[in-house]
Amino acid sequence: MSDDCTLDDVKAFAVGLSPWAHLATVGTDGEPDVVPVHPCWEGDTLWAMVGTDSVKARNVAHEPRVALHWQVTESGDGVEVWGTAELFADVDTKRRLWDGVFDYDLNLFAPGGPDDSPGTGFLAVTPTRALILEQYGMKGMRRWRA
Repeated sequence: MSDDCTLDDVKAFAVGLSPWAHLATVGTDGEPDVVPVHPCWEGDTLWAMVGTDSVKARNVAHEPRVALHWQVTESGDGVEVWGTAELFADVDTKRRLWDGVFDYDLNLFAPGGPDDSPGTGFLAVTPTRALILEQYGMKGMRRWRA
């Protein structure tokens, strides 16, 4: 069974899952890399705090296409999102995102705050498509495309 859905449906379903998602990127060597991130939505953009020299940031500079997969629930519900990522490390973006977008204290990871955290940036993922899976897809799949 496959139904169409909206990006708002995808966001609502993802928020009901784990706060953790796994981000897949591809490095300059052509090899995939998957790491956990704690993404948060701001409008239709998905943000993740990262180190500006992290593997994630370097991979996105090489290949901006990424995929995220939220950890599934015990019943097998999950969300996958594909999109294009871009790194932002400017102070204006940091100030805007620092309070009110993320559901955890960013100061725990960058004690200098938005004005004194030169090694801290944010990946902005613009979704291009998504998939909602219920019970690993056995109970249904809903698809969204930009």
